[in-house]
Amino acid sequence: MRKNHIFKEFKGAFTECYVNEQLSRIQIPTFYHSSNESECEIDFAVQTEKRVIPIEAKAEENVKGKSLKTYIDEHPALKGLRVSMKNYIDQGWMENLPLYAIEGYLRAEGIPVPEQGE
Repeated sequence: MRKNHIFKEFKGAFTECYVNEQLSRIQIPTFYHSSNESECEIDFAVQTEKRVIPIEAKAEENVKGKSLKTYIDEHPALKGLRVSMKNYIDQGWMENLPLYAIEGYLRAEGIPVPEQGE
């Protein structure tokens, strides 16, 4: 059986759709950010009662990319969130979360998250 290359080509988009669905399910308005001055983009930005969270979604464990780091360097009062296949790690300027853990993370941030089926 041949490998289906469509998943390889679009896995980043699928991952972003998954994160968007998780945020939409718990009724969090999301925003996208890009700048004319640089090629950097922030996949999602959400605002809680405590803070603004710039979020980057990555499809694999290879999480190289400079957009989130550049954005945080330009806005040092913020702490970024990267959602990927990697385990949890706090790097000071940002936290990496496994894809499955975004709902629990947002609960810990004080966002009311409906139970499944609500």
